[in-house]
Amino acid sequence: MTDAAHPEIRHVGAVTIVALGPEYDSLDGEILDSVRELLLAAVDAADPPRLVVDLSHTKFMGSSFIQVLFAAWEALKRKGQAKLALAGMTNYCEEVIQITHLNQVWPLFADSQLAVKALSPKK
Repeated sequence: MTDAAHPEIRHVGAVTIVALGPEYDSLDGEILDSVRELLLAAVDAADPPRLVVDLSHTKFMGSSFIQVLFAAWEALKRKGQAKLALAGMTNYCEEVIQITHLNQVWPLFADSQLAVKALSPKK
């Protein structure tokens, strides 16, 4: 079960999924430090460096969370052949990503299953 201290981290094939639960409905303020630590730990463990961040329960994100995503992305890229995708975004969060043109950096998917399919190595 996902809780504020331990969001769900799972592996589907060669892809790591970090699913932020209902406790992460607003990604700002004090919670960002734990989200940063969580994402960076997931990046460190991701082998290969393919990460999906499932934001299905997140209703608000601000510029500070975008900085957290960039920190994770930079750490992922240092591992080589990095892929990062965002999944399950609410309309507001998707709009934030699109207005900032970050959907050109990280692809957006309706759910984590579609993101995993897109990030999985082709056979």
